[in-house]
Amino acid sequence: MSLPGWKDLPPGCPVTEPLSARNNKTGSWRSERPIWNHEHCIKCAVCDMFCPEGCIKPNAEGYYTANLDYCKGCGICMMECPTGCIHMEQEEI
Repeated sequence: MSLPGWKDLPPGCPVTEPLSARNNKTGSWRSERPIWNHEHCIKCAVCDMFCPEGCIKPNAEGYYTANLDYCKGCGICMMECPTGCIHMEQEEI
């Protein structure tokens, strides 16, 4: 007996409405959060460009922060930061 191929599987979790994630705050299952050290931040926006959730934006002073309502805590921003000014901090329960 052979396993079904990907074309044989029923679709799962179809997106029925574009941009619907904005209506659902999806960061609640995060185990770590990004923390910026603004003394070392050069405001290059690399963290913003690489964020797969698009939740990193500049604040009034031009320093970047994550909207924790949507941040999944993946750490890509920390890995891509050229100055190393981002670290991941464990979420408190």
